[in-house]
Parts: sequence; structure tokens; C-alpha cells
Amino acid sequence: MVCSFQSRCPGPAERRVGSATGGRLERYRVAMASAASSTCWDSSRAVFTTDLNLPGRVQGKVRDVYRLPGPETGETERLAIVATDRLSAFDVVLPTPIAGKGRLLTGIAAFWFRWLEGRGLGPTHLLSTDAGVLPEAAFEGSATTRDDLRGRVTIARACRVLPVECVVRGYLDGSGWGDYQRTGGICGVELPKGLQRGDRLPEPVFTPATKAEQGAHDENISFDRACEAVGEAVMRAARQKSLAIYNAAAERSRERGLLLADTKFEFGFPLDRAGDASALILVDEALTPDSSRYWPAGGWKPGQAQPSYDKQFVREHLQALVDAGQWNKRAPGPELPDAVVQGTLGRYREAAEILIGDGAS
Repeated sequence: MVCSFQSRCPGPAERRVGSATGGRLERYRVAMASAASSTCWDSSRAVFTTDLNLPGRVQGKVRDVYRLPGPETGETERLAIVATDRLSAFDVVLPTPIAGKGRLLTGIAAFWFRWLEGRGLGPTHLLSTDAGVLPEAAFEGSATTRDDLRGRVTIARACRVLPVECVVRGYLDGSGWGDYQRTGGICGVELPKGLQRGDRLPEPVFTPATKAEQGAHDENISFDRACEAVGEAVMRAARQKSLAIYNAAAERSRERGLLLADTKFEFGFPLDRAGDASALILVDEALTPDSSRYWPAGGWKPGQAQPSYDKQFVREHLQALVDAGQWNKRAPGPELPDAVVQGTLGRYREAAEILIGDGAS
């Protein structure tokens, strides 16, 4: 069957729960189709990789990072972080780009960074998202143009990043649901018996994870083990900041019709204040569909998979390939069909429009 996004085949999650939630899923599908045709978020050409003439290039799963010299004011070293249109799932970078995804994620993260700072929830690494900050020399001999980077580059404070991801879960799903089924808790945190997939937890739970090298899988760890990795004072500060940010962001998201089921944060020390727990700042990205699980509040129904605005759409497509013996969750990843690409982009666009809106509240 040939599908377009506007009249696409249902994804795996929709096939499983469609009979029970037909009306809500139909409204969700219509919203996604509307988002996919929106011109509010420019997708332009896909940017899969960059080759700027800047030092220290590091290629992550979806970001290319470069060093920038500090300005003449003597400010500490800065980074240019480029959000490409690469997509990773199951810790594998897929060969099919999602054109415009990098711009969407940069816009969402920048909004949240400024929103959090404005509410006194701590400093972040964000300095600017202006591609004009980059020197002309950065494009000499490069196939990447300044226009390619508009809306997808973050100029940030250089930091020493903690080797621990700070995950906060307000609802039971994903790897947390798997842990709960096996152990009755998550990362050593005991939870009430009898919870269902998708249930709201009595209170948000902080569940740290290791930061795996590219191609390896992150591992949920206990708080004590995280303390061994970075020090107890630092880990306690990271936990306090993570929970405060999650609670504030979850409340705002809920007011706009989204449930923030879980999210991950990364923290670091500015290079001139390394080791001082009070100097810990939020880095990487914040509260984007790549780092968070968002559900439409009106469609929430515990006991099943929830329609989502994150990468779950892609993960479910890939899991179907795994179940059919067509992929083994190892590189290289499979190409994504157009229906999955457009569906994923539509979800990201809709999330951006709901979360940011006019950006004023």
C-alpha cells in the first residue's frame, strides 16, 4: 500500500490502540497532517553533516560541535553546536535525514533555555542562535553555507559535561516501564505495585543513566552509582535542578495540552568553574522531542502505548523490522520510508507549535 502523510497508513501504535481510541487518534492524525503542511517551520534542504573550517570538530549522533575562540571581551571559550537533520534510534544513526528537524529542535531548545533562565531555574550554556556570529573564515573551503546553519546553530559556553544523563520520569513508559516489570522499580527506586504502562507516578522520579559511546546503549544506574562517577555533592545538585526544571516544564506543557512523560537533561561546568557544584549549568538540549516523551493530554489512557510527539513513531517502525527479522538494531540502520519521515517531521512541527506558540508565555 502506498501512503502519503495526509492519508497515511497507521503506525504500529495506532494499529494496536486504534479500536479503543478511534476518535482521539483521528483528531491526532488530523493535527499531524495539518502540522506537516505548515509553512511556519522552514524545512529547506536536509543537512546531514557539516564541514566548517573550525577547530575541534566532534560529530555526535545528531550534532556537529566545533570550538570557537572567545570574543575580544575575554569571555571563556565557546562552542558552535550544529543540530543536523540526522536521526538516531536504538543508539544507531539512521541513513535517512528528517529535513528541517535540526531547526525545529534548535528553536524548541532555545525557547526552553530562555524560559527556564527567565524563571530563575538556573543558567544554561546558551549564548546565541545567530549564525551571523560565525566568522567568514568558518566557511572557507566548506560545502556548508551560512544559510544552511540559520536556525540550527547554538553558540554556547564551553563546559566540562558530566558523564551522567539526568533522566526525570513523571509517567511510566519506555525503559522505565521495562525496569518496573522486571524489578518493581526504576534504577533502585521502588514504586507502588500494580502500575500500568502510561500511569502517572505518585511523584516524578530521578533516574540517572550512563552516557554511552556512539553505537553503544545507555544504561540506567542507581543514584549511588552516579554519585561514585561524579561525586555526591555534584549529583545531588544535578538531581535538585533536574526535578525543579521538570516540574516547571511539565506544568507549562500540561497547560498547553501536552503531558511531559519523561525527559533527560545534561549538566556541565563552565571551564573556568569546573568542580564547583554551585556552578553546574544546563547544557546540550532541553525538553525537545528528541530528548523527551510528549503525549497529547486529551488522548492519555494508561494501560497501553500512548500517541506521542517524540521518536516513538520511528522506534515502533524499526521494532517492526526487528520483529520481522529484517534488522538487528546495529549499524547500519535501515532507510526510512517517506511515510515515516513525513510523519516524524509532522510530529516535531506540531510539538513546536504547541510548546512555543507565540513564545510569549
